[in-house]
Amino acid sequence: MASHFCAGIVVLATLETAREFHRVDTIRIGAVLDESDTGGPAGTADLERWATATTAGTVRSDGVFTWVDGPDAQADVPSTDGVVLPGRSIAILDVPSLALATGAANVRFDMAVGESAARRRGDPASIEIRVDLEGVGPTGAPLSTSRYLVHPAGQRPLTALGIALGVERQLALRGEAVPPGIHTPESLIDPAYAAERLAEIGAIFVDAPGDMDPAASR
Repeated sequence: MASHFCAGIVVLATLETAREFHRVDTIRIGAVLDESDTGGPAGTADLERWATATTAGTVRSDGVFTWVDGPDAQADVPSTDGVVLPGRSIAILDVPSLALATGAANVRFDMAVGESAARRRGDPASIEIRVDLEGVGPTGAPLSTSRYLVHPAGQRPLTALGIALGVERQLALRGEAVPPGIHTPESLIDPAYAAERLAEIGAIFVDAPGDMDPAASR
């Protein structure tokens, strides 16, 4: 089951970043999807279905999964160039996947559809996914990181990779055969391996402004 953002790639990339933490308390994802990069007819239909099915988003707050709507669902989603786009919390499987995989008590996924930073520079549409993590580091001290997962060619390479990794795993082309059942990407795919494949297709992690962790950029 990969009805996650970009077919689970954001979940896997976030879990790879979370390896730096001893305990993760808060995860906040902010995705900027370029309005010219929503995909083909199926992708457009999915966005329309999202918009009409519910205006509420799914979050985990203080350990409880709940719905947010109205002003509580609205959010500012910052782009890599500092431009802030209006977005909102969405009902997406990334929230329970990340919450249950990390134990984080607070998880939220916001999405904004608009003009990406690359297109504002006159380049083709990019995708920018901000990942903010807060918790405790290996030494017991508070730790927080803020990074963007960026691909200059937009969401399609990330989504294609998410699908390819899932098919590869289910066909036992990597790892043991998958037993019958319902599986999510993080239950089958090693986040470190996903990060390697992300680098191979041209995706990069960049520090968000204000993140002073010297190990954050890679």
